Amino acid sequence: MTYREQYEADKAMVEEALKGAFRDRAPRGDIYDAMNYSLLAGGKRLRPILTLETCRLCGGDPMAVMPFACAVEMIHTYSLIHDDLPCMDDDDLRRGRPTNHKVYGEATAVLAGDGLLNAAFETALAGRAGLEPERVLEALDVLARAAGADGMVGGQTLDMAGEGRALNQADVEELQRLKTGALIAAAAEMGCILAGGGAEERKAVRRYASRLGLAFQIRDDMLDVTGDAALLGKPTGSDARGEKTTFVTLKGLDGCAALVEKLTGEAAAALEGFAHPEFLISLARSLAGRMN
Repeated sequence: MTYREQYEADKAMVEEALKGAFRDRAPRGDIYDAMNYSLLAGGKRLRPILTLETCRLCGGDPMAVMPFACAVEMIHTYSLIHDDLPCMDDDDLRRGRPTNHKVYGEATAVLAGDGLLNAAFETALAGRAGLEPERVLEALDVLARAAGADGMVGGQTLDMAGEGRALNQADVEELQRLKTGALIAAAAEMGCILAGGGAEERKAVRRYASRLGLAFQIRDDMLDVTGDAALLGKPTGSDARGEKTTFVTLKGLDGCAALVEKLTGEAAAALEGFAHPEFLISLARSLAGRMN
């Protein structure tokens, strides 16, 4: 398969798995409708694909880790629902549709995010059959830490605290390492862990994912300035409206483009010791030039 064919095949498998996540649940008001509204809204499915493909990279069966791939996407989706709330970024559009709280109200949107966070761990644990218990525990430990106050939640806290303040590059890098990078790194490392990857393999995968995650965020900052809102599925200029210091603020568009290129090269170099890193290298390069 070509890179694009493999990406689309992985994405289709993730979509199918996510569609069935709550199919057999008893109705609880409109909570499952609200959870599915955001979970099934599409997107790149970057994080679950990383879990599948780092598992493959380390000699595992990607389908065996699909529940964990779905889990990381549920956590990512919960973070987007909460990020869009009026008390956070107060956004009206996400992926070209009204945000969750615009459709279901703020209270249900908060609960939908909470439901997805908990469902992530339910989903992963329900799919643990056939996997070594120690690997399952270690993977879930990595995921829980990446989602919490020392990871994504901590990054969101720093993001809110930074509004209207001038931050330096170290501040912005730390903020984004937690808010965006932590979950991307966890998604990649989980696949490696569950496939039985050793310490050196995990170290290489973490390095790859950390560089990819930072490049991804810098490209996001660039698109908030130069992107097409219709293509992005959300308004541009939100960073400026929120008076946020971003990589574009600090380095300008040309400086950001150079940094994305450098980080993408470092991500590719991190995988040199693996037999077949071609897909993940192509993924990093594709994300570096993305328009949405």
